[in-house]
Amino acid sequence: MCVSTVRFNLFSHQFGDSEKEIASMDGMHITAFRYQSGVAALRIKNTRGEIIILPFQGQKIWDAIFDGRRIKMQTAVSEPKATQEFLSNMGGFLFHCGMSAIGSPGPGDDHPIHGELVNAKYQRAWLEAGVNEQGIFIEVGGEYLHSAAFGNNYTATPTMRLYEDGSLLHLTMRVRNLNKTPMEYMYLSHINFMPVDHGELVYSAKYDAEHVKIRSSFPSHMQPTEKLKQFVDDLVQDPKIHHIIKPEFTFDPEIVFMIDYEGDLEGWAHALFIRPDGSADYVRHKPEQLDHGVRWICRTPNQQALGMEVGTAGVEGYSAEKAKGNIKTLEAEGEFFCEYSAGAVDKDGTKEIMEKINSQMGR
Repeated sequence: MCVSTVRFNLFSHQFGDSEKEIASMDGMHITAFRYQSGVAALRIKNTRGEIIILPFQGQKIWDAIFDGRRIKMQTAVSEPKATQEFLSNMGGFLFHCGMSAIGSPGPGDDHPIHGELVNAKYQRAWLEAGVNEQGIFIEVGGEYLHSAAFGNNYTATPTMRLYEDGSLLHLTMRVRNLNKTPMEYMYLSHINFMPVDHGELVYSAKYDAEHVKIRSSFPSHMQPTEKLKQFVDDLVQDPKIHHIIKPEFTFDPEIVFMIDYEGDLEGWAHALFIRPDGSADYVRHKPEQLDHGVRWICRTPNQQALGMEVGTAGVEGYSAEKAKGNIKTLEAEGEFFCEYSAGAVDKDGTKEIMEKINSQMGR
């Protein structure tokens, strides 16, 4: 079946204080509005739920609700702000991070947390409606031009596709180096779910200390307790401890894991967080495109988050990742491309994916 699409360019004047429908297609409805902060947003509804995406501010997926469940993390940030400051906007489901750097700046670094892309002001944004062999879909895309004299000069073009009866977001990122000289780059998809007590992590990696590494250092804005330091030491010896999220575990302020995922015969790596009711949160990606997995768990009186993130490097900041040899380079006028999916799966989907992971890994 051929793909058939129609594209609508998005403009700032379409987003007012009151929410208005701007497009519909069978079981899908799209409305446009502005938060009180002035940030423009699209609400896309399908038969399974809805998402909110910020087309001009980072192309962030701010909210996601499927099958009656809000799947994004919980923080003190209830709505997006018109700011470039990362922590002031740390409340959404999915952020594109990079490209000059990702992670918290370490010694010798002066880059903002997770780079310039995370809150980038997109010059162009659009909405596509279409049909293919998988069904009716809505896709949102945009283009951000980053130009600096004597520095990086590139375009970033992400897309997000949601099907009429789907609960997974299908995402891509394409970055083109506009310079006639090579460009270093780092990219991370910062995907943030809500953890629950007794949830279980199942994923396509070896469950040992060689392939699941725990970050033992903490960013300067965090002050770990002795209890947290001891828990980190225990996890360094046996990372399987955290596979069942027990209520007594200390993830305050956070613990970060680096995971060496393995792709299946089709190149996909899989990560599930299985909830007690049998449904799950899910991310799949291709390690040949995004060769670093990051798991971020935060459980405090004010914040609850389980990050299942994928990227091209770790999150220790530019200098540390450079020293590890993790920073990649785009050739002159070259392109970086990746594709991945994130969202929710029901009980049947969870069972199928879990069996696939266990078969792949020989468990």
